Amino acid sequence: MKTLVIVMHSLTGGTRQMAEAAASGAAREPLVSTRLLSASEAGPDDLLSADGYLFATPETLAGIAGLMKDFFDRAYYPTLGRIQGRPYASLICAGSDGHNAARRIARIAAGWRLREIAEPLIVCTRAQTKEAILAPKTIAAADLALCADLGEALAAGLAAGIF
Repeated sequence: MKTLVIVMHSLTGGTRQMAEAAASGAAREPLVSTRLLSASEAGPDDLLSADGYLFATPETLAGIAGLMKDFFDRAYYPTLGRIQGRPYASLICAGSDGHNAARRIARIAAGWRLREIAEPLIVCTRAQTKEAILAPKTIAAADLALCADLGEALAAGLAAGIF
């Protein structure tokens, strides 16, 4: 049995919906156990015990959310040199762009020597005012289906030994 760990943070619910959809997609693969963890709960042992990763974060001030950064800070050095070659993908819930958040995750993953198995999946909510940014989010069904497909693809690749 392979293990996929999904580490996420969500303030307004958008990223949580995306991560849950990815977990639902991954659950279609019976040979993979999927663990969905909040960034504040996850740590080095969760990465060490997994075969692949999905990192999900909102875009915050043109970067990754602070609690995701905290997770990466806590997990980076204890796992450095111990998880290289493992596959990962990322989900970004963005207000306007999301590419800088995706680049931040890619740089951290490059330091770990992880293998990116898909382009970052960025869902743009177009939230531009303070009220819209802080409001609870509802992610469109089509976008959630893409998240589920990514989770399923990552789990299927793990199960088949492709990654």
